[in-house]
Amino acid sequence: MPACPTRRAPDPTTCIEAATYQDSPLPDSRYSPFDPDCRACPRLASYLDRSRSTVPDCHCRPVPPFGADRPGLLIVGLAPGLHGANRTGRPFTGDYAGVLLYETLHGYGYASGPVSTSLSDGLVLHDCRITNAVKCVPPENKPEGTEIRRCNGFLRAELADLPDHALILALGLVAHKAVCMALDVRLSAYPFAHGAEHVLPDGRILFDSYHCSRYNTQTRRLTPDMFRAVFDRIALRRK
Repeated sequence: MPACPTRRAPDPTTCIEAATYQDSPLPDSRYSPFDPDCRACPRLASYLDRSRSTVPDCHCRPVPPFGADRPGLLIVGLAPGLHGANRTGRPFTGDYAGVLLYETLHGYGYASGPVSTSLSDGLVLHDCRITNAVKCVPPENKPEGTEIRRCNGFLRAELADLPDHALILALGLVAHKAVCMALDVRLSAYPFAHGAEHVLPDGRILFDSYHCSRYNTQTRRLTPDMFRAVFDRIALRRK
């Protein structure tokens, strides 16, 4: 199968964190967990159309969450990668960003295997669900603030459906901001920091980690030991 159109994708944790946010989603946010036919963001819809016409075998649609329906752990990423989830249709699957994530999930008993390659690989997540703050791949891996806010209704619905005991892990500052927006809590009260643990007003706990992107792992901003330390803290809270 031919590769998706080539784009140089900068690290999401360094180039998107300056996006402008408002206090709440735009009025046209969808308050359902997922819409496979969503075209609410014209720029993203157009980009998907162009990608689909160039490489019709790619997924090139909004990418649904993956994992348990009622998870004890919800992991929130940034957006589908052009050559990863946008191609395969599963979050963090098909590109480098998923290597450390799925390896770690398997090591802590959340995944049936250490590698995620495709929708047909038989991988199963146990008591865990992976979603993204933005469900469609953005050009150059840079969702705009308006797109993040418009897509926030989906995340709001996912969070509302979680069990009371569920824990939340945000991968990167943008995901952290999206979770706070969806829960209507002030960012200033819950600042992002790798390894941070925030007790939210409803009693649930939000954990933070640097995004497991190729850039972060290759530059050692995020090491496997640092990532596992976050999951060690999660494990303590689940006891």
